[in-house]
Amino acid sequence: MRSLSTYNNELKLKGFNVFQIEEDGNATRVYSRKEFYKICLTTGKSKIHYADRTFEAEGTILFFGNPHIPYSWETLSSTYVGYTCLFSDDFLLPGNRSESLQQSPLFKLGGTPILDISTEQRDFLNGIFQRMISEQQSDYEFKDDLIRNYINLILHESLKLKPSEKYNQNKNAAERLTSVFMELLERQFPIESPERPLQMKSPKDYAQQLSVHTNYLNRAVKQVTGKPTSAHISDRITHEAKSILQHTNWNIAEIAYALGFEYPTYFNHFIKKQTGTAPSFLRA
Repeated sequence: MRSLSTYNNELKLKGFNVFQIEEDGNATRVYSRKEFYKICLTTGKSKIHYADRTFEAEGTILFFGNPHIPYSWETLSSTYVGYTCLFSDDFLLPGNRSESLQQSPLFKLGGTPILDISTEQRDFLNGIFQRMISEQQSDYEFKDDLIRNYINLILHESLKLKPSEKYNQNKNAAERLTSVFMELLERQFPIESPERPLQMKSPKDYAQQLSVHTNYLNRAVKQVTGKPTSAHISDRITHEAKSILQHTNWNIAEIAYALGFEYPTYFNHFIKKQTGTAPSFLRA
């Protein structure tokens, strides 16, 4: 296991970061799940597992990572060079319009997150990344706007390119989709404040996020785990409820709201059905 790049830790302070991979050897290593989008221009040999597909790359590729879709990256060659750009949706799309970014063909689950890049295209993209690095270090008053324009230029140029055809569907698509669902479910927790309540509460919410039909997601999850999607969601909410009850002084109404229940009575009924006892009896 190789450690995470320190560049990742700086992102939440700035909403953006760009760097040359040669300058930070950890940049192409396996990432933990972070709340940022990523555009990565790399030359080398690697294997990328993205949702229910696996891509083996050798040469130069352009990769688009979505924080809402789990993926892992295996660097296979000793020499691996290029550039990485990390940004939050708030940085690129001020005004909370992140849904449009998630539905981009480059970032959505069923889209084309990996593109093969020619030598000529690589030289052009290298220039854009170098300009972003230069602007990031400058004192120019409107550098954020300029950097946004560079990111959008990469996105538009990429939409002109054909996606790579070197994807391999996982032998068991149900297992892969289930893994993606379970990771996405786990990423909704912990709930750290009543002011930031649980957003994804139903199988439909997860199916929409993963760009699949609810019934298809449920069949895959039940086939692999023996339990429907709704049962996994309920189990995880119950586990979180117990944790909050035991380790915070939030009142029942706050906990109910934080976990997505419209009324405390709904929460009480849910917990009693799941555990056989009322929430108040679960407090330490």
